[in-house]
Amino acid sequence: MDDIDRFLEEDLDKAGDITSDSLFSNEKCKAQIISKEDCIIAGLEEVKNIFLRVGAEVNNISNDGDSVEKNTIVTIIKGSAKSILKGERLALNILGRMSGIASETRDLVNICKKINPNAKIAATRKTTPGFRKYEKKAVVIGGGETHRFGLFDAVLIKDNHLKLVGSIETAINKTKQKVHDKIIEIEVENEKDAINSAKMNVDVIMLDNFDAESADKIVKKIKQINPNILIEISGGITRQNIEKFACFADRISLGCITHSIKNKDFSLEII
Repeated sequence: MDDIDRFLEEDLDKAGDITSDSLFSNEKCKAQIISKEDCIIAGLEEVKNIFLRVGAEVNNISNDGDSVEKNTIVTIIKGSAKSILKGERLALNILGRMSGIASETRDLVNICKKINPNAKIAATRKTTPGFRKYEKKAVVIGGGETHRFGLFDAVLIKDNHLKLVGSIETAINKTKQKVHDKIIEIEVENEKDAINSAKMNVDVIMLDNFDAESADKIVKKIKQINPNILIEISGGITRQNIEKFACFADRISLGCITHSIKNKDFSLEII
């Protein structure tokens, strides 16, 4: 059983769609999914898998990553009424959420690229349990980066690690002794820790909750020590202030692009 099966089971359980089953037998119909607002579309691959899984035929008119306008038909579905209605809500939920994430990511990428073509927009682990893969995928479709997917694929030494270990130097040394094939990143909250981390040649330094002016000054000092260290800016970044950080950041990570996104609106209409 994969994700799509589990999502369908959540909606259907063992009894299935008791409303449609009571109204229809094997009536055939055709439906279309329409965007109700401008957006970057994401999730069409998942939509296709959902409807194929319930026995319908799918023809995606648009592709993931396309910029679509309001009232655009993005998908045509053919099959039994019961099959189409089984997949309707799940498909729209996934399409709406992923498109919301992709659209916001694309907007932020475009804002930053005008200032610094090399700046990257990244997601965080602030995702919906069980749905992270799709939220991270939507970020990539929107032009961003996944950052680390979980706790297993990169080291990120954070404030609570440091409180328990006692110092940045100890934390970095212990990590380097045990981890040899993964990115090592450290989150810092003051200039002293940033400079000490740079001297210890970590791969990435995250400046957390700095104002733009202070961050810019610290970045210059870090790059003088080791120009190869990647600088990540995080904490308190919004659409309104991201331009202030884009000029000197290698990467800007935002939890809001996955945890606070408003879904884009799509409808499925029988035709």
